[in-house]
Amino acid sequence: MAQLETYMLSGSIKVVERFFDLPLNYYEPLGSTIRVFVRHLIPTDMAKTPDDEAKLPYILFLQGASDTSVVTFGYQLLERGPGVEVDLQSHFNIAAATLWMDSRGTGLSTPFTADLVGGKSDQEIFEYLKNFRADSIVRDCERIREAILGHFEDPEKRKWTILGQSFGGFVALTYLSFYPEGLKEVFLTAGLAPLVDHPDPVYHTLEAKVYERNVLYYQKYPGDVKRVRDILRHLDSNQVVLPNGGYLSPTRFLQLGLEFGMHGGIDRVHQLVFRAANDLQLFGKLSYGFLQNLQALQRLDSNPFYAILHEVIYCQGRAANWAGRRVLAQYKEHQWSLMKKEAESKAVYFVGELIFPENLDDCANLRPLKEAAHLLGPRPTLSYVDDMYVEFGRAQATAASVANVRQFISNRYLHNGIRKGPASIIKELLVISKREYD
Repeated sequence: MAQLETYMLSGSIKVVERFFDLPLNYYEPLGSTIRVFVRHLIPTDMAKTPDDEAKLPYILFLQGASDTSVVTFGYQLLERGPGVEVDLQSHFNIAAATLWMDSRGTGLSTPFTADLVGGKSDQEIFEYLKNFRADSIVRDCERIREAILGHFEDPEKRKWTILGQSFGGFVALTYLSFYPEGLKEVFLTAGLAPLVDHPDPVYHTLEAKVYERNVLYYQKYPGDVKRVRDILRHLDSNQVVLPNGGYLSPTRFLQLGLEFGMHGGIDRVHQLVFRAANDLQLFGKLSYGFLQNLQALQRLDSNPFYAILHEVIYCQGRAANWAGRRVLAQYKEHQWSLMKKEAESKAVYFVGELIFPENLDDCANLRPLKEAAHLLGPRPTLSYVDDMYVEFGRAQATAASVANVRQFISNRYLHNGIRKGPASIIKELLVISKREYD
């Protein structure tokens, strides 16, 4: 453990900031190290002394791939989910300590961005990126668990519970495969990874949900059919530069459809479209305010892992080779190059969770990583009903393949349901975990 710092939050929460120096490459344990950050939250009203703290069960939260820092998410749960602590207390009979880890390369854990790997060759960046997969994240978790809980004599006290959201669920399943002896319980929200060896079948099955969300969008905002076409026509004819130097291409604009899988996403996209159309009517160009808002919504610049490693998480022994571009070519309604020749009444559909090679040029902070990303692409490497990111049918196939799985299935929530209703979702998961049958 490299560092500790402690302070108090309002609401009787003790915060312990923990930094751990861990191997960059676990196959070279005496080589370079990487620093991993964990925020440890302790409810002091239920743990008034160090002895009380030692009795607390531990819950580790594993973040999704699109989260640049899980720490912010932790605060959102504290602010929006006051019932969470009550549910945890009733489940464990005492309060629980929660751990919020910024997985390696994100947040405060030796972040990975283009400016921080300057001076490295493309091959060196490629080799460095291979150390940020789920297997390394899991090994980090185990080192941290041993550091925090390894002193207990009782093997049960050395275990903890993990909760994985989205990609955090992928990591949790890897954890179950590698180190089940360290786990007491595993909760997954929108994170039952599909059992595939490359992304193509995943993207094809998710297309039906993306299509459905586009239909809902244009049903709610029919005026956006023309607005979107006008915006795309403008982007096709002009090189629009974003505040950070990136380019707003038609492809990048249509990637706003990523928001459709989140609560409130349809409305957020409409507000951007509405403003952009108004800018074009008034000025014949897009305003700085619009460009700044769009740039803030798209996080590939600040989270390069999401762009470079997204397709890789579905690969086992086969290469991705830019599956998003290959699969999308089969769906005309998402392609402006084809749809611009259609009648003005034809809606152009936004795309879902797909990454394209042109993102490496459109996003200013991905450009220095372009060649390393292309090196990675050709190489093989090791639920909610209405989820637009983790297809329900494939999630069920995974659930059937993992021992002792019990599910809370709902069509009330989208992919970020844990943010929308953390108290109610965690309550349902804890009820299931009691394994009480009638």
